[in-house]
Amino acid sequence: MITYVTLPFQIKEITHSFLAVGLMGVVELVPLIVFGLYGGVLADAVDRKKMVWATEFAALIMTLLLLGNSLLPNPNLVLIYIVAGTFAALNGLQRPSMDAILPRIVSHDDLPSASALMSLRGQFGVIVAPAVAGIVISNYGATYGYLIDVITFVIALIFLYKVRNIPPSANAAPPSFASLVEGLRYAVNRKDLLGTYLVDLAAMFFAMPTALFPFWADQVGAPWALGFFYAAGTIGATLITLTSGWIRNYPHHGRAIAIAALGWGVAITLAGVTNSLPVILLFLVLAGASDMVSALFRAAIWNQSIPDELRGRMAGIELLSYSVGPLGGQARAGGMAAATSLRTSVVGGGMLCIAFVFSISAAMPTFRRYDVRSNEFAVEAAKKRQKSGNI
Repeated sequence: MITYVTLPFQIKEITHSFLAVGLMGVVELVPLIVFGLYGGVLADAVDRKKMVWATEFAALIMTLLLLGNSLLPNPNLVLIYIVAGTFAALNGLQRPSMDAILPRIVSHDDLPSASALMSLRGQFGVIVAPAVAGIVISNYGATYGYLIDVITFVIALIFLYKVRNIPPSANAAPPSFASLVEGLRYAVNRKDLLGTYLVDLAAMFFAMPTALFPFWADQVGAPWALGFFYAAGTIGATLITLTSGWIRNYPHHGRAIAIAALGWGVAITLAGVTNSLPVILLFLVLAGASDMVSALFRAAIWNQSIPDELRGRMAGIELLSYSVGPLGGQARAGGMAAATSLRTSVVGGGMLCIAFVFSISAAMPTFRRYDVRSNEFAVEAAKKRQKSGNI
């Protein structure tokens, strides 16, 4: 997460260009799509723990390259883009295996709570790292940001080494194009599942202003607050996670996702209409809270209704739904800001998010009416887990 903040900061320092920062999303998009889908296929066919460790080690190497590049008198911008694309590829390979581990070790009914705890674990890093990065890189430069991240990668690898192996299921399909197509067909045919992907994709593509944060902080006269721009959303997400016990007992998952995605769009729109730093951060906190409500209910649908032999491939598609949107959103935000203004990009994106989420939800009643108590896929998955003893 420190590198996540340092990369756009360094590109901004080198180029002072909205488009150059937004281009990072374009560079990351294709590798994430290709390797996200392939990573999902592999997650169903290989040891998931080993895949996570190998990709984490490769990410360490990439961070070392960024560290070395930052020490040059004139850091190479092309290398930064290449490494950003490689990070996206590694993320695509890793995340399906990482996400597919959870249903193998947690009971069916406890999956929503376990997802909340996993989110809390991630949010700690997402809150602390941007704040640390904002302070470190604004005072000492990108080099120290990358150096700190190298150290944390080493610590992560030590812990991951101690995780037990998670071999594939006995009836797992071998990695192949046909296996990938099978997974895509399953996702498309399940309209309730497809709705979760499309709503999240629309929300993130149209209303993710992350690429603008370095410029936004400068515009309100608070470059020192860059880390808080990145951390604000996660603070809101953490507050939801810490009070998420009610999610386990609320069965109308589809409705909750739609309302939360609309809340995200409204909060981003309101953040864009003011120049007050406290008000901007407040609405970014509310946006993060809305997004986390959506994320927890999406995770509940994914974890409670997808068979284990398809879990990796669906995790690959899930990765695209919650990663391609933000990456494409960076390009949209940067391009729209360059063509108009930062405010128009933020406010216009928020309004487009509201319109598209409402339209998708209205057009997909199976998604909107998803109820975990009666959904045929959730009921069948619960029966299978109970029969196998993994309840």
